[in-house]
Amino acid sequence: MPTEFTSFFFTFWTIFSFSFLVALTGAMSPGPLLTYTIIRSVDTRDRGYLMGLWIIVGHAIVELAIVILLLLGFSFLLKNIYVVHAIGIVGGVILGYFGISIIRDVYTGKVSDAFLNSAEQPDRDRGSALNKGQKNPVIGGIVVSMSNPYWWVWWGTIGLGFMVQFEVTFSEWPNLLAFFLGHEAGDLAWYLLVSFTAFFGVKRLNRKVYHIILVCCGVFMILFGSALAISPFFKTAIAV
Repeated sequence: MPTEFTSFFFTFWTIFSFSFLVALTGAMSPGPLLTYTIIRSVDTRDRGYLMGLWIIVGHAIVELAIVILLLLGFSFLLKNIYVVHAIGIVGGVILGYFGISIIRDVYTGKVSDAFLNSAEQPDRDRGSALNKGQKNPVIGGIVVSMSNPYWWVWWGTIGLGFMVQFEVTFSEWPNLLAFFLGHEAGDLAWYLLVSFTAFFGVKRLNRKVYHIILVCCGVFMILFGSALAISPFFKTAIAV
């Protein structure tokens, strides 16, 4: 019994650790989810430092679904060039819309920046398109994750390869549990750090700098989204 438990623990911890490191490496790469986390963290007066947690909850829900689909045999969809292109176009449009909404709200004065002046003044609902559509960070984590085609490609290649390598299956449920928990722990560790840094760091900024940061984030999302939306028309294949 002790030997079986030791073997179980070693296997579980090995898969968890590798999954954590692989996820952390991917999470640290700049992308729309990182930008969205920064925006939500600095734009939320009450416990904005926890935005990373709630966004990753939404992110994890989608990833749990995609892991289940991969295990059920739908991996071929993520390797289909037309599916990836379609995701790129739709995702690019969504990200571009988010970016335009952010910049528009800055220039129309709909951005709530009262927290830069007083910790006692309550946050106001600025009624922006971004806030209405993505006010719930869990839903935002789901939508932004799914809008990024590179996330789908990652799961169809690296993620699937990892699952095959470590025998992540329904029958080997400890491996599946270790893989999923390790992956989400890696994402959570990074995005909590990002939300903490963004929330507490912005308190030292003045209004102009804060607006510049938001505009830069919006521009990034527009450029990133545009690149995703038009890339399928200039590529006949994607290496996966």
